[in-house]
Amino acid sequence: MSTTVTSNEQRLTLGTSVPPFTAHAISVSLPTWDDNVGYERGEKRVVDAMVSGYPRFFIHLSIQKLARICEQKFGVQDERCLLCPTRKIAEHCRAFMIDRSTKAGSPVPVRLVQFLITPEDEPQSSSSGVELHIVLFPGDAFPLAKQFWQHTGICISSRLAERCLSMLPEEGSEVNPPMSPFSRLPCKGANRHYSAKTFGKSPPVSPALSQIPTSNETRDDLSRDQVNYVEERYGRNLPFESAAAAKRAMRRRIAGVLVRDSPSDWSTAGGHETELGPSTRGVEDVTEDDVFLYSTGMAAIWNAHQLALSVRPVAKSICFGFPYADTLKVLEKWGPGCYFLGHGLDEDIDELEALLEKESASSTNPPLLSLFTEFPSNPLLRCPDLPRLCSLADKYDFLIVVDETIGNFVNVEVLPYADIVVSSLSKVFSGDSNVMGGSLILNPRGRHYAALKSHMVANFEDSYYDEDAIYMERNSRDFKRRIEIIDANALAVCSFLRSRSLADPAPPRIPSSRRCSTQTVPRAYQRSAYGRVRRVVLTDVHVNRGIARVLRHAPVPQRAEPGHELHAGVSVRDPGALCGVGMGGGYGIEEGLVRVSVGMEDTEVLLRGFEKALAAAEAVVQDSESPVEI
Repeated sequence: MSTTVTSNEQRLTLGTSVPPFTAHAISVSLPTWDDNVGYERGEKRVVDAMVSGYPRFFIHLSIQKLARICEQKFGVQDERCLLCPTRKIAEHCRAFMIDRSTKAGSPVPVRLVQFLITPEDEPQSSSSGVELHIVLFPGDAFPLAKQFWQHTGICISSRLAERCLSMLPEEGSEVNPPMSPFSRLPCKGANRHYSAKTFGKSPPVSPALSQIPTSNETRDDLSRDQVNYVEERYGRNLPFESAAAAKRAMRRRIAGVLVRDSPSDWSTAGGHETELGPSTRGVEDVTEDDVFLYSTGMAAIWNAHQLALSVRPVAKSICFGFPYADTLKVLEKWGPGCYFLGHGLDEDIDELEALLEKESASSTNPPLLSLFTEFPSNPLLRCPDLPRLCSLADKYDFLIVVDETIGNFVNVEVLPYADIVVSSLSKVFSGDSNVMGGSLILNPRGRHYAALKSHMVANFEDSYYDEDAIYMERNSRDFKRRIEIIDANALAVCSFLRSRSLADPAPPRIPSSRRCSTQTVPRAYQRSAYGRVRRVVLTDVHVNRGIARVLRHAPVPQRAEPGHELHAGVSVRDPGALCGVGMGGGYGIEEGLVRVSVGMEDTEVLLRGFEKALAAAEAVVQDSESPVEI
């Protein structure tokens, strides 16, 4: 059943999680055009209303609470902190902050604290404890630390923070504050549900910061027991102790080697007796050992760049095509920098070839480190000429890294053209909007595979929190089935939008848009015909008013499953239809650009919703005194 959210209801949902009442939701409700603009501008009205958000932009409330505790315990002189799951990541954070602050004029002092948290009734060496790494720095350097958090995506997750909070003393209890850099804290008042057998199971709703449950809250305890029983005994989640098998199952799905992976046999997908076959990724000898999991998609991208810097001669990289913003930031801020060919068109390849020829003439080293590109790009949905780029990579000896997130590997086949393929698993691979994840695949047919694989085997650090992996494994079991539904819906919506645009052979008298993309991927790279993301460019007349009305009426559900409430937001993480807005010109991103990410809703419900949304946009055009571009 679908219902339209009223204006008053929209105001009430601003800043809350999408889906609602989800403890670890990764999408946030921005229900109106003004809310979206206000969020981009950092308006106090919007920022203060947010109790949830995308985890790399909004630090989860549980992480905020844990950080405050660490600052009170270990900080001096108003220091603030960033929390990391491993020492290596904490050292990367310190190095980044010192490097960037030094280049800006003066190095910021940064220190690290290792904090081992263990349950009260277990020894400090217990495997059920958590080793937390705290990066401490002056409070005014927090924006620099936040850059590291956002660009890399490798700091702690909200589930790991809740695990830590469950073992710490209750708020208000006396805590001895040792200030040594390596402190260990036996816990008081630990939540009994995080025992050796059941630790890490999150409740369905995040508690308020002042309401972390304690052992005497019998009713809440019972609710948690029931949740755990349903999650594990009825097969929704693997038990926490099976995290290694869950990760193995996901790596096999991503590698495309599972012969059978259906609801009847998913529980064996990570087992040692599972039947495996040649990869369906276009390179048959890919195996699960060529797939590496990360806590976010950006973590996969950041690590791909770190891998290139570690294995190849140092040189600038190329960012080819208009990318997701943080990809460009990673290439700019780590290593010697990058060239940006933001249009991603064939003429940009001509420019790239001229650049390579010039640089190679003046040096014996390869002129480039790597080329990063998206396939297709987000939000323009442009697909670079991968065979031509591969030819240049062979000639001038650089790596090609392809981000396949928008296309996804059911729809596109890009691994044969890349040394490394990265993807955000938080998007359509995950069937629910409650967990982050990323993947990196090495192409065993790539020129530099041996060096890349050797480095990964020697240096890969698994920092993907086990409970997050368990949720991602569950969410991804029906990935291929969902893609079939999403693709069919995307084609229906695109055909409808095109019929209401100037691109149609017989355009309507008052068109709502100039054009709508009808196919995102050239046939040479297709595994199936369509992906989920579409782009619509509204007519030029009163664009902002038109977009505001589209967002107000577009069919955007509040849950990541078909047939739930309609809502507006900005994301491509839910498998529900979501609309995003192009915020201005440059590199082909026009002011009237609306991005549509189609999901699993009932097709007729989607079409009725878009009919209403476009009618509202067309009313803006009809009422305008300005001439309409025909």
